[in-house]
Amino acid sequence: MSAQIKKTAHGGCPHDCPDTCSMVYEVENEKLVGVKGNPDHPMTRGGLCVKLKDYEKRHYHPDRLLYPLRRTGPKGSKQFERISWDEALDEITSKWKAIIEEHGPHAIMPNSYLGNQGLVHGLNGGDAFFNRMGATVTERTFCGEGSCTAWLLTVGPTAGVDPESFIHSKYIVIWACNSVSTNLHHWHTVKEAQKKGAKVIVIDSYASKTAKEADWHIAPKPGTDGALAMAMIHTLIEEGLVDQDYVDNYTVGYADLAERAKDRTPEWAEQITGIPAEDIRKFAREYATTPPAAIRLGVALERSYGGGQAIRAVTCLPGLIGAWRHVGGGALQFPVWEHPYKFDVISRPDLIPEGTPVVNNLQLGRVLTGETKLDTPIKSMMCWNTNPVTQAPETDKIIEGLKREDLFMVSAEHFISDTAAYADIVLPASMGAEMEDMVLSWGHLYLTYNEKCVESPGEAIPNNEIFRRLAQRMGYEEENFKWSDSECL
Repeated sequence: MSAQIKKTAHGGCPHDCPDTCSMVYEVENEKLVGVKGNPDHPMTRGGLCVKLKDYEKRHYHPDRLLYPLRRTGPKGSKQFERISWDEALDEITSKWKAIIEEHGPHAIMPNSYLGNQGLVHGLNGGDAFFNRMGATVTERTFCGEGSCTAWLLTVGPTAGVDPESFIHSKYIVIWACNSVSTNLHHWHTVKEAQKKGAKVIVIDSYASKTAKEADWHIAPKPGTDGALAMAMIHTLIEEGLVDQDYVDNYTVGYADLAERAKDRTPEWAEQITGIPAEDIRKFAREYATTPPAAIRLGVALERSYGGGQAIRAVTCLPGLIGAWRHVGGGALQFPVWEHPYKFDVISRPDLIPEGTPVVNNLQLGRVLTGETKLDTPIKSMMCWNTNPVTQAPETDKIIEGLKREDLFMVSAEHFISDTAAYADIVLPASMGAEMEDMVLSWGHLYLTYNEKCVESPGEAIPNNEIFRRLAQRMGYEEENFKWSDSECL
């Protein structure tokens, strides 16, 4: 009987989440047997959420995709047969070459998102391949597009407040974020600050777990956050609570903002938000006079009509009171803008031909059904790191489009997902412990190295290897299609 060989490896949770937990893989006899939190990580500090409970069982689940598959039944029937990688790659690339010959490359469309947050194998992993092809570009508008645009237009390309510096804050506003359930490790920092005397205000339309732990829960009617923020701006200006020196030296557009806010009184906002005018004034006064004051914005703020403009109003607040002067003061949204990585090296936007059409992912169903007219209708789509049937709007239209017999569909997946069920070819993709990568975070300032520590079961391979093989079959000679995962990093 051979002795067990035990080892550990460093990992980063690849799931779409702001926390990006640092973790430790436990390996015995070349098999993943457990996952623990990394206690040495300064932000996640050894904690893991329930999504990583029994993570090793997901790797070796009996329904895991192990081999390439070809559809044998009606689309959506989940009837497939096993084929070889050579058969799969030859069938895919021969079909794509035929489509390009007849319709042009715009008839092919990639579709990916944050099923993996890795820099190499994540949402941008296949971009260089499809950009080289000249395929239609898909805008990834599932989430964050309005938030990011609003932040960049108002605050600029800064990471904002370091999440760890909230420990120094005296007045913390959690705006449209259920941190207890969705940003747990930052919530620990907020609770530590609260124990040291910080006042925690939660702005949320319902009594979330986070709201229940706040010192003050302000519950505006859904979709009215912008009115609340504008009334706060009005109050700050009317009551002389603006840090004029900061505004004069470090901001632009104050006069225009003041004019816009002139009639946005708390009484005006009360009729819209349902928040009493005096509570709005109290909130504005406390916020302006309790430094350092920090705002944590959640993505829920963009999930309503005018959400982007609401975010712009909220992110004006720190500049008006000079909150950015203080450690632990300012605003935090997605602290990704100062990360040192360069996606362009991986995604190669320079390869996109001039005049390439762009599809908004929120319109995917209408594009696939033909309701939204394109100069070149889509004849093939490849999905990886995404499941649009369950993630994109208008599911019924997406399914209708995926059922088209003239749509050649390819899916790289771990399991037969709701979307993969409609694929013509399904490719088995590797999971976290089976590939090397660097995992980004949109909730803290750390990049997390993910070490490959076990081999993929069956014939599954990492996303980047899938595109390397496809590029070779398509005859693409660019150097980055030959890089190993380590060379990409």
